[in-house]
Amino acid sequence: MIKAFLAPKYISLKVEWRNQMKCSGSRMELTLTQPDDWHLHLRDGDLLQAVVPHSATHFGRAIVMPNLKSPITTTVAALNYRELILKALPSNSYFNPLMTLYLTDTTSPDEIKLARKSGAIFAVKLYPFGATTNSQNGVTDLFGKCLPVLVEMVQQNMPLLVHGEVTDPKVDVFDREKVFIDTVLQPLIERFPLLKVVMEHITTMDAVRFVESCKEGFVAATVTPQHLLLNRNALFQGGLQPHNYCLPVLKREVHRQAIVSAVTSGSKRFFLGTDSAPHTRQRKECPCGCAGIYNAPVALSLYAKIFEEAGALDKLEAFTSFNGPDFYGLPRNTSKIKLIKAPWRVPESFSFQFGDIIPMFAGETLEWQPSFI
Repeated sequence: MIKAFLAPKYISLKVEWRNQMKCSGSRMELTLTQPDDWHLHLRDGDLLQAVVPHSATHFGRAIVMPNLKSPITTTVAALNYRELILKALPSNSYFNPLMTLYLTDTTSPDEIKLARKSGAIFAVKLYPFGATTNSQNGVTDLFGKCLPVLVEMVQQNMPLLVHGEVTDPKVDVFDREKVFIDTVLQPLIERFPLLKVVMEHITTMDAVRFVESCKEGFVAATVTPQHLLLNRNALFQGGLQPHNYCLPVLKREVHRQAIVSAVTSGSKRFFLGTDSAPHTRQRKECPCGCAGIYNAPVALSLYAKIFEEAGALDKLEAFTSFNGPDFYGLPRNTSKIKLIKAPWRVPESFSFQFGDIIPMFAGETLEWQPSFI
């Protein structure tokens, strides 16, 4: 099933970008400024210990999502969570977690001031109530109870990261992103034109068009490997595929193609955000399986494949390494990584004492391999 959605390409990252591919004998390699992940779930407890090394190996920094079982709603909680992440890193890692706050109906403007002052918190995440994993504390009244917070976020130049789906059960699941744009996001931008907004993990041509219609530098979008490579057929081919289930759900092929065209165009409005979201096999393969795809070990290989197939490898570095920090007003990384075209096989699973985690494209062969020098 997966092979129908994968292309025969693979990349390995090197600690240096030279704006060109190099061939060593028959081997192709590509050097890039070290990428960052602008949308990442690291969980906590045993899961955190298990998955953080994969992201730390590939990325210099990551915007870490705050939707733990006990959500990260305060600056103190965010700083404590950051310490747990740092303690879980491999001893030789320089990975820098960039923290976020979970927006609720009771978040205060003073909390936004504390977050900005901390120097460790870089954004606030909007989860509509009931939209996705651990969103039971999400927002129910954005333009009412959250209005003072939005005003303060503009003053503090604090970006708002949005899970862009409505949760009204009357709205078809495949239309929830479009309806969110029309009923929430467009009014938000009109009311707060100076608020920096990232529409996370976009899935539709409607999202592409909306982001492209907004003022550059104020509205941007992260894009996942799964929404670039898979359409909704991947949920059902060969039987129900729980490890391809994520939120927002995969969409029609026409939407996938629109997103690929957007990210490979060279536009500064789109940047890498894996939305890597680990769950154990038991929690995925059950009567009510959790949403989320664990792609951290394979994400860079897959992004490289997408850009190569589009004939746009010269635009890969901007997407992976430049557009994100530029939008957030942060310096670009100075370290480099190499992508080498050398086939490798994705493990069937990663096994831990608490259970197995199944990676995206488990057991498949990819053709671009990260290599770190």
